[in-house]
Amino acid sequence: MRAVFPGGGADEVLDPHTTDLYAEVARAKALFDKLADYGSDMSPQPRLAERWESSADLLTWRVPLRQAAFHDGKPLRADDVLSSYARILRPDSTRRAKASLSVIDLANSRAIDDRTVEFRLKRPYAEFPNALATLGAYIVPEGAQHFDRPIGSGPFRFTSFEPGRSFLAARNPDYWDGAPHLDELEILVSNDESARVNALLGDQADYAHDLTATTARSHEEAGQIQIHRLPLSNFHALAMKVDRPPFDRREVRQAFFHLIDREELVRSVLQGSGEVANDLFGKNYQYYNDALPQRRQDLDQARALLRQAGAENLTVELLTSEASPGLREAALAIADQAKQAGVTVKVTLGNKDTYWSDIADRGSVVSYRSGAMPIESHISQRLLSGSTTNNTKWQRREFDELYHQAQATSDERARTELYMEMQRELFEEGGFLWWGVSDWIVASANRVGGIDDRAPANTLDWARFDKVWMG
Repeated sequence: MRAVFPGGGADEVLDPHTTDLYAEVARAKALFDKLADYGSDMSPQPRLAERWESSADLLTWRVPLRQAAFHDGKPLRADDVLSSYARILRPDSTRRAKASLSVIDLANSRAIDDRTVEFRLKRPYAEFPNALATLGAYIVPEGAQHFDRPIGSGPFRFTSFEPGRSFLAARNPDYWDGAPHLDELEILVSNDESARVNALLGDQADYAHDLTATTARSHEEAGQIQIHRLPLSNFHALAMKVDRPPFDRREVRQAFFHLIDREELVRSVLQGSGEVANDLFGKNYQYYNDALPQRRQDLDQARALLRQAGAENLTVELLTSEASPGLREAALAIADQAKQAGVTVKVTLGNKDTYWSDIADRGSVVSYRSGAMPIESHISQRLLSGSTTNNTKWQRREFDELYHQAQATSDERARTELYMEMQRELFEEGGFLWWGVSDWIVASANRVGGIDDRAPANTLDWARFDKVWMG
């Protein structure tokens, strides 16, 4: 099977602990496993972990491991798990999973036996299984440092890799979760949506990832290919950096919240294939604060806030890219809307191969989007002072303490109220402006079966090519 994804150019690597792009995650899923992964409902599902159980104080978690083996035949051991997490948590590491796993007290965690890990935590963490499922928390053999010929425990074994072009892997007949139906999996990359679709139509690919609603609609009725809509798992946003002008002023961030016409963006950019969001991530997910009033465009309020901030006739640069469908179109539409409030938004196109790493530090406001993850993981990975992908530079000790208090709370109703409070603060002052949520759209050849249409991007059954077959 040949699957084509947007990619990251010549800088791509196979180190599963540095996954960021969807192509990288798909390759990592083919070769490696995590202890857990997110189900379609965003709940953590056991994978290499058979189960987990916590102490009453939520400080100790015991995790028995499945009977699984790496591609070289060596059995999965507790020491492999501890070594993998130690690699992610190295002091000089900026790996994505570090923020979620940093709660682990590795020095006092231990292997009870070869197939049982006992994690000691630095503080109570009621939702610790989410950390086991977090993006990039893959288990590699103890001591593994180089991934030019990676060895994992996943459903496919490495064959070859050409960064920015292609990846080839072969069926692992001994996979613990059942051997794949496919003999080989090839992952190709192209940042041009039209090229991905044309590869599918021209029989040069069997699966195309990440399509716009317009493209999907134009091919849906023709019957040449299958369109798969992964429900409401594509979140669209601006990320305003709160540590630099002009967005270090709360009034300027609030003005942007009020100048956006979300309904129009859903109509024009998402082609009506989505819903308006309300400046918070995770609409419809557990802990989502749906009691807050839905924001709508209010140009008078936006102008008043800009006057209050001394930022009338404001000019800002909005960094965007063609790295993902719709980013550029949304940026241009927002620039047009901002004119109505006297704000000049200069849209700048970034490098589509390096955009997602560039926006970590570049610019004061950037186009942003996200696949699915629990709201807890969104906060731990993006909004805490120590988060490694904190693209809005939101760093507040009081906010961190609210999050830690939530994780120390075993009562779910009390924990929910703490999440409500965190979201109220983000709604009023945060740097993320989540304006819409849409289906994630992929396409496949008619001969392909086994694609799960219920699985949002970033979850267990998304891009799960070990369960796919060719007719």
